[in-house]
Amino acid sequence: MESDEEDFDGPTILSRQAGCQVEHMGPGVVSKRGTRVTKNEAVALQLVKEHTDIPVPTLYSSVFFVKDGEECGSLLMELIEGTPLNHVWDGFDDDVKFRICEEIWDAVAKLREIPRPGELAHLYQCGADGSPSTDVLIQDLRSPPAHILNDDALRDRIYERYLHFSGRLYEGTLPDMLPRSSVSVFTHGDLTPRNIMVQGDHITGIIDWETAGWFPDYWEYANMMKPARDRDWMGWMDRTKPKEWDINGIVKSRKVLF
Repeated sequence: MESDEEDFDGPTILSRQAGCQVEHMGPGVVSKRGTRVTKNEAVALQLVKEHTDIPVPTLYSSVFFVKDGEECGSLLMELIEGTPLNHVWDGFDDDVKFRICEEIWDAVAKLREIPRPGELAHLYQCGADGSPSTDVLIQDLRSPPAHILNDDALRDRIYERYLHFSGRLYEGTLPDMLPRSSVSVFTHGDLTPRNIMVQGDHITGIIDWETAGWFPDYWEYANMMKPARDRDWMGWMDRTKPKEWDINGIVKSRKVLF
């Protein structure tokens, strides 16, 4: 989200995707609105601000409403200065790439320390606001969606979706391939270069918290390794990860569910 505040001459669309538009509204301010904008992102931003020093947008206001039968939201936030990491990554040397990856993993460690509110203590997986996840791996096939109360239930959900969408190659064997985790931790859930802002070779902020919530401790890494164009960045994040996570079963599930 690059900007020149001195030359600001009116609202400018910074990003437009299905169900979401981000617009530079004025000096230091952006709006994010659409059907993909939910209370979950607003709560996530507040939690990260309250419990960490990770640079994230300050949330100025949030409004949620129903339009044409669909739930919509509008967030007014601080503009994070800089350029998305994916625009400049290839120009960095190995030392800078290593340092940036270390900074990202340090931020992940801080996120993991965010305490879960007492009213969500009985949930193993949920959004920052307690809502069920819409992640393609674990979104409930039923409506209303049920919460996931433990690791076995999460693994069962992945397998159920795998079979529902005609996964057959690992029928019967996928459950044993899926990773296990005794804990769930606060997780961004979409920590990709397009959501990491930099100026020069320094991180200025992390944006797009719409998928954030509590997930198994391997989830952040597994989502970093989703099929994407950022292969060099993925390789660096893999080499610099703080521990080993076996996500073989997740990779095999994604071949059907993505």
